[in-house]
Amino acid sequence: MQLDKVVAYHKALADPTRIKMLILLAEGELNGQMLAEKLYVTPATITHHATKLREASLINERREKNTIFFSLNHYFIRNNANAAVQLIYRTVEGAATVMDDNHKRLAESVVRNFLDAEGRLKSIPSQLKKKLIVLEHLVSRLEPGRKYSEKEINEFIQTFHADFATIRREFIMHQFMAREDQIYELNPPEMWARWEQLA
Repeated sequence: MQLDKVVAYHKALADPTRIKMLILLAEGELNGQMLAEKLYVTPATITHHATKLREASLINERREKNTIFFSLNHYFIRNNANAAVQLIYRTVEGAATVMDDNHKRLAESVVRNFLDAEGRLKSIPSQLKKKLIVLEHLVSRLEPGRKYSEKEINEFIQTFHADFATIRREFIMHQFMAREDQIYELNPPEMWARWEQLA
């Protein structure tokens, strides 16, 4: 398992200044200058820590003229926190990675509705839960531990849908895959965005 992916997330949290930044951002969007003033550090320090937090998908950035505003990425903070718990307890709680009957039926229904008889994707679902089910179905066809070039991933996706760029981006965004130097690799299932937890 790619434990380094879980470790990387926690490394991003392993700094008091970064934790304080997240606590402040939980109250709402702030720019770098505001964060620097509240934490009694320089704007350069905020920029440094914001880069680490952004790389771990813990914050979002929004530019307004020459000012960058930061906000929490609530979805990925919760998802990453759950990933570590599921990874640690997966052997004790076998159900952590096994869907119950209702989830299984829902997943099968979504896959039937969005894939044609040849197994090609008719359209990319707009609803997040259905999209995650479809993405999970697609990545389950990839080989764990194998490193894929971008060309190989594009060709793989094109066997299901023509818009390989969008689906490739969704794989990364929802942490089904990790990308480094144009090389793609499956993340541990414990890190995948969990559609079962969505309403």
